[in-house]
Parts: sequence; structure tokens; C-alpha cells
Amino acid sequence: MFSKRPDGRLLRTLAPMERIMPYVMKTRNDAMNMYEDTFACAPMDEYIKKKAEEGIKIDYMDIIIAGIVRVIALHPVLNRFVMNGRIYARPKIWVSFTMHPKLEEGDVETTVKMCFEGTETILDIAAKIDETIAKETTQKVEDNATDQFINKLMRYLPHFLIKFVVNLLMWMDRHNIMPKSIIDLSPFHTSLYITNLKSLGINHVHHHVYNFGTTGLFIAMGKEKKTASVINGTGEVVPQKHMGYSLVSDERFCDGLSFALALRHLRKIMKNPACLETPLEKKLEDID
Repeated sequence: MFSKRPDGRLLRTLAPMERIMPYVMKTRNDAMNMYEDTFACAPMDEYIKKKAEEGIKIDYMDIIIAGIVRVIALHPVLNRFVMNGRIYARPKIWVSFTMHPKLEEGDVETTVKMCFEGTETILDIAAKIDETIAKETTQKVEDNATDQFINKLMRYLPHFLIKFVVNLLMWMDRHNIMPKSIIDLSPFHTSLYITNLKSLGINHVHHHVYNFGTTGLFIAMGKEKKTASVINGTGEVVPQKHMGYSLVSDERFCDGLSFALALRHLRKIMKNPACLETPLEKKLEDID
């Protein structure tokens, strides 16, 4: 119906093959690619220890999110999304995750979505994450704006009306008439959804990307473990700690080469997290 959206601009100069793919693969679960790899923990552990000596708290999730924000800022093709057969570019970088304040069975989960310009340092991002988590763990779940909206739907509407409202929202989203206020609340309208399964002591999973919303990247962090590694130069095999992760992506908005280059860049960053302390002058913009 309309091409303008509050969370993205329509890309009009894409190559023909890029433009046709969303019509061939109509849904995100139609176009899911699943990738997994590991990061060596030693560089991250050394950086975390160094910052702790300076009185600054940094953890794995801070490093991973800051690294991904930097990669997306320098590889804008990762910040695209598909809606109703057309490809859009986001103006900023959004990161969503689900958190459990107490990490106990029966604990009520809540969702968080943060917005970044892409030029932030890891210290800026870590401070924002800590502030957001502190706010969510000290307030009641009912105070979370997203949860408030969902609670009202579930509490006051009968089953058939809930289905009608959800279907209506999805229809409005497809036709670019969903209110900005709903998009701002929705954790599913995001550049990246990340889950920290490391904090639960389990390995990563290959989590699906949602058909509702615009999420095209889902990363799961897993529990670190020691694996046999070959030391370059000596050929010696030694046990080294690695953290596994998985990436499930919507292949329709980004080709394999671009994903490969971005993942290589992320791996380079993980080998030297201190590079994220230098702010990015300007994030790269996508094509027209």
C-alpha cells in the first residue's frame, strides 16, 4: 500500500536477483540460514580483567553486542529487513534480548530493546546495557512498556479478539501502516535479537528468526568450554577455552559474501576487544 515506514527506508537500486528473492522465499523461516562458530575466550578474558583493574565492569555480552553493533555500522547490508516482498534499510541499530532478573525457575522474563547510532564505544554500550538491565531488575515486570501492552491484550480481550488484534497488527506491518508507537515497543522490530545462554550454563541453540516484525539476525551465545587448539608456529596442541555461538539469519536481504566478510570482521574484533574503545567517526550508509 505505502512504501514509507518509521523504522526503515525502501531500497530502490538493488540488483534484480536481490529484488526477486523476497518473492521466491516469502517468509523468514523460508529463508533461514544457520551458522555456528566459536570465539577464543583468552582475548576477551584478558580485556575483562584489564578493565576490572581500572574499576570498569565488562562481560562477554557487552563485548559481543558492542562488536556486532560495530560490524553492522560498517556493513550496513546487515541492517536491512524484508517486509511484504520489499527490502528496507534501518536508520539506526536496534538490539533486543530477553532477560530473567533472578535466573530462577518460575522467574518472570521481560524483553529489552536498545537503540544505537553505531558510533558508540564499548564503554558507552556497556554502560547503556548495565543501566537498562538495572532498571528492568529493580522495577516490576508490569512497569515494562512492552509487557504492559501485552498484559492488556491478554487480560481484557477474549481469545478470538486477541487473534484478531495480532493478525491486524501483522497486516498493518506488511502494509507499512503500523503505528510507530507499536514498532518502538516491539522487540521483534529490531536489527538483532540476542540470547545469552552462557548465563544459563548451557550451549547455544539455533534460534529461529521471527516471521512477525523485522528481525533478520538472531545470535545465541553458548557456555564456554575447552577445546583442542593448534598453536601457530609450533604445531603444539593445547586445550584452550572457546565460547560457541550460532547465527540464524534471513538470507533474502544479504548475500553470502557480505555475511562472510562481516563475520570475518567480527572475529577480528573478538581477538582485540580494546579496538572497540575507539569511537567510530561515522557509520556507513546503505545504498539508495
